[in-house]
Amino acid sequence: MVYAIVRAGGRQEKVEVGTILTVDRIKADDKGSISLAPVLLVDGDKIESNAAALAKVTVTAQVLEDLRGPKIVIHKFKNKTGYHKRQGFRADLTRVKITSIK
Repeated sequence: MVYAIVRAGGRQEKVEVGTILTVDRIKADDKGSISLAPVLLVDGDKIESNAAALAKVTVTAQVLEDLRGPKIVIHKFKNKTGYHKRQGFRADLTRVKITSIK
C-alpha cells in the first residue's frame, strides 16, 4: 500500500492514488494537472521523511473543478452603542483527484 502526506493549501493531507481532495484554490497548467509537495511517503514497510529522498518523489493530481465553499457570516456587535457590522466570506476551492505517486 502506497500513500503520501502532502502539503496542500496550508494543510497536510493523506492521499493515495484515486483520492479526491478539496484544497484551497490552485492554478493548474494547461493540461489541468498540478503537482503537490510530499512531506512523508509510505511504501509498504518503508517510510521516507528525508528531504533529499522526498525531492525525487512527485505527487500529481488532476483538477476536477473549481468551486466556492460555504458562506461564513461574521457579525460583530457591541451592546448599548448601536454598533454592529456584518461581513461575509466564501473560500475559493479546487477539487482534485490524485493520479500518481512516483
